[in-house]
Amino acid sequence: MKRFALAFSLSFALILCIPAWGQAAYGFRTINYPNDTFTQLLGINNSLIIAGYHNFNQNSGFTLRLPFIFTTENYPNSMMTQVIGISNNGVTDGFYVDNNGVTHGFFNKTGTFTTVDFAGTAFNQLLGQNDLGVASGYYSMSANNSTPDTPYTYDENTAVFTVITISGSPGGAQATGVNNEGQVCGFYIDAGGVNHGFLLISGNLTTLDAPNSTFTQALGLNNKGQVVGAYMDAAGNTHGFVWTSAGGFKTIDEPNGIGTTITNGINDHGDIVGFYGTAPVNSGFVAFPL
Repeated sequence: MKRFALAFSLSFALILCIPAWGQAAYGFRTINYPNDTFTQLLGINNSLIIAGYHNFNQNSGFTLRLPFIFTTENYPNSMMTQVIGISNNGVTDGFYVDNNGVTHGFFNKTGTFTTVDFAGTAFNQLLGQNDLGVASGYYSMSANNSTPDTPYTYDENTAVFTVITISGSPGGAQATGVNNEGQVCGFYIDAGGVNHGFLLISGNLTTLDAPNSTFTQALGLNNKGQVVGAYMDAAGNTHGFVWTSAGGFKTIDEPNGIGTTITNGINDHGDIVGFYGTAPVNSGFVAFPL
């Protein structure tokens, strides 16, 4: 697999996010892949290495070492790749589309790619990665992902899947993050088609619905139990959030993308990555707590 490094420019902004129900203070850096108008940053580890992808029409995965080194990471001989999860020891995961148009999960350990497909299923994605070789993801029984999703975790050391059952989710669910304590975050869809975030701890499910929202998805978590994701307000605007059991929800809006912000990954220092804008124009960002 060919790898290369490119430079990018950083812009810095400071904003205090003050919704009616919480506030969060971050310094923001907007990041765009060179010569591309579509960049999404999806995972970040404690060494500030970031997982993501660019190119709206033909997704191409990468890792990014701050401040300016991109390294392409695509599953060999695939049509498209998204790199989503990254551990503190540098293992990444995500999904790729093969030359027959089938979507598969994968993880990449020291340059060795391994496909992850739940047996008998037609569509798989891995979305999170912890430091112990456990990934989170989901499968679908339809190749075009038109049937409800089933969440799972996958042990990369033993090749064992653990299916997660969430009651009240006839529309399906996805496991989007897993930490070293085995806590799992994600979202599920109820009988009315409403999305709800969740955090699963030792079999106990906590539903995460941002106040006054019509749509909430939990998309990542760290080893301290902080959860990030996105919610939609009554006006249809999308905002990022960070949630803790002690502090509840606090909203996050990248200052250049207020109302279109999605937070997708958080490391143990509280540094957050995500993206903003309306596809096919997206910019990635990193948010550092102040």
